[in-house]
Amino acid sequence: MRVSMATSAGTAGRPNEDFAGAVPGAAVLLDGAGIPGTESLCSHGVAWYTHRLGGALLGRLSRDDGRDLAAILAAAIAEIATEHGGTCDIADPGSPQATVAIVRARRGRLDHLLLADSFLVLDQTGGGPRVVTDGREVAARRACSAPLAGVPEGTPGYDRVRAACARALRARRNRPGGYWIAKDDPHAAEEAVTGSRPLPGLAGVALLSNGASRLVSPYGVTDWPGVLDLLAAGGPDEVVRRVRRAEAAIGTGPTAPVPDDATVVHCTDLARWKVGDASGPAAKR
Repeated sequence: MRVSMATSAGTAGRPNEDFAGAVPGAAVLLDGAGIPGTESLCSHGVAWYTHRLGGALLGRLSRDDGRDLAAILAAAIAEIATEHGGTCDIADPGSPQATVAIVRARRGRLDHLLLADSFLVLDQTGGGPRVVTDGREVAARRACSAPLAGVPEGTPGYDRVRAACARALRARRNRPGGYWIAKDDPHAAEEAVTGSRPLPGLAGVALLSNGASRLVSPYGVTDWPGVLDLLAAGGPDEVVRRVRRAEAAIGTGPTAPVPDDATVVHCTDLARWKVGDASGPAAKR
């Protein structure tokens, strides 16, 4: 099996808050999140959190101890919460958190886990790509932003309503009926979107952070089959490059999207992907 990766920070001079990595038989992608201006809550920051959590996941996945992916994620979340819970206010809604995407090949099957809005693209040998994501955060954000409709931007009223919308969204985080994300509560892992399918019939699998998925929506540069074509022709680097080119074409302005960190992990030759195989996945960056 081969694993190739590419990542790009959304803003020059700021840490890349995405994380990607692979071990024999598994790959992970995390997309860090936090509320700007709340650095006093955690002295470590979002990038630290994603890298610590990602490393803890890879360590556990490499052991191949038979536990399901949700249990592995729960243990990793608990580990990192213990690591900085004594010095940081990790229970505050604005403290560091991350989306999680995991794929693992085991006993002839590909298992996957998604928590929050990263994307998994299964490159099926027949029938086109199958795209899997956890849409609950997007749905919660859409519902909480509904009061903004029709309110003129740049007015005091708009700012007040927007602040109220942000508070409403935070109140739904890691709550029943809201959405779930890796943060301080290991029980969030139980709410992840999971699945499994046979490895035969899969030509490859790709993991994309929210920033990379913008190539499909909202930028509309291509569709998901087109993403697979880009990966086949130029690898993850080409997908990230197209994202940045689309942003440059949009330009800047009050309605332009803020560039986000963009990361892609692409796994191919899955038929030879076996946990514990000494040849392992070849990681490229």
